[in-house]
Amino acid sequence: MRKLFAVVTLAVAAYPAAALSLTDCQIAERIVRQSRADDYATGHPCACPDDLARNGSMCGPEKPIAVRAGAAPKCYPQDVTASDIAAYKAAR
Repeated sequence: MRKLFAVVTLAVAAYPAAALSLTDCQIAERIVRQSRADDYATGHPCACPDDLARNGSMCGPEKPIAVRAGAAPKCYPQDVTASDIAAYKAAR
């Protein structure tokens, strides 16, 4: 068992730290999840068009409530800009 632990420890230590970092796509997905969660926390069920309203229906393609209220939630990975990703990396 000690040998196995030693081998695993060496393997983890030898694995480059860069390989453990997130890809830009993964970061964009995290930003989207957080953006939606932040908007839902304010009580808006329709942060994005594909969300469900309180009555269970789709919010729809019309402007979501959050956008009409002046917020700009990131609904999809393509909504995340390169500067958003850079800011996320800088904060980590």
